[in-house]
Amino acid sequence: MHYKRAVVKGAYAKDSCENNLSETAFVVPNGEIYSLRWFTPLSEIDLCGHATLASAFALKRFFAPEQNEFKFKTLSGILNVAYKDETFWLDFPSFSLKEVAVSEQMARAVGARPKRAFLGRDLLLIMQNESEVVDARPDMEFLSGLDGLITHISAMGKKFDCVSRSFAPKLGVVEDSVCGSGHCHLVPFWAKELGKSEIAAFQASKRGGKIACRMRDDDRVMLGGKAVLYAVSELFV
Repeated sequence: MHYKRAVVKGAYAKDSCENNLSETAFVVPNGEIYSLRWFTPLSEIDLCGHATLASAFALKRFFAPEQNEFKFKTLSGILNVAYKDETFWLDFPSFSLKEVAVSEQMARAVGARPKRAFLGRDLLLIMQNESEVVDARPDMEFLSGLDGLITHISAMGKKFDCVSRSFAPKLGVVEDSVCGSGHCHLVPFWAKELGKSEIAAFQASKRGGKIACRMRDDDRVMLGGKAVLYAVSELFV
């Protein structure tokens, strides 16, 4: 959502609740950069990939068509988005991961016992195979009791380097269609596991999504994706 000027935090939260989407982005011009905040129906969050991509897409489409680089001031610092070859490239920080013990609650939450588990901002569960990711029917009550803000399940893919799904009942989101901040956990793991910096990822949600990923030497993650215009509307506040 594009505002000409900032409004009080409570208004963002109410608008996001009214939208009832996994995340709503609020963009406000601030000189040569933009202020960007993200809200779920329940709370503000510190990082969101697909809403950042959508923000850059909307700015280029409707407000700055000549611009190919966008700079956003966020709770996660300054984030840069570059547009090249019809793809938006997000320059994001990666999350440090600490391996933790696989618990029975994790297994009950996702319906199968993970091979390994890692904790950063979110919980990353590495499953035995792609089918355990695609066919998972997680228990939201057990997921809500796990550590981490969001729970991601992932495995090596048949056509992609990795497949994943992301669940966020703590934020009022059953499943995120394509989670950019989740791949700031996934890419560091899979880059190390597979011994390469370029990762082709697929989010196996109902909507699904392909993400071109690159792990940089400075511990930042590049995420590449495209956007499609769905609707244009006005909100009266």
